[in-house]
Amino acid sequence: MPTRKTTTKSKPKPKLKTTSSKGKGRPASVPRRMENPIELPEGMWERISRKAYELWEQRGHQDGNALRDWLDAEEIVMEEIHESRE
Repeated sequence: MPTRKTTTKSKPKPKLKTTSSKGKGRPASVPRRMENPIELPEGMWERISRKAYELWEQRGHQDGNALRDWLDAEEIVMEEIHESRE
């Protein structure tokens, strides 16, 4: 059976919007994808995950706050690391 060669078309880049009359010609803020996201040190993701789970348990297993639990857990873990280095 012969193989079929496929080509992919690249998506056109979105046009940048310009700001109002105050900033004529300057592009408006456009969110970008990070090419190289920040990587957490070994074991950090698991540590934050466990802490976020603990916070969820303390809240009585209440759903709808996963992001808040994660961000709070990040802050707590980072403080613990900072304090241990002092």
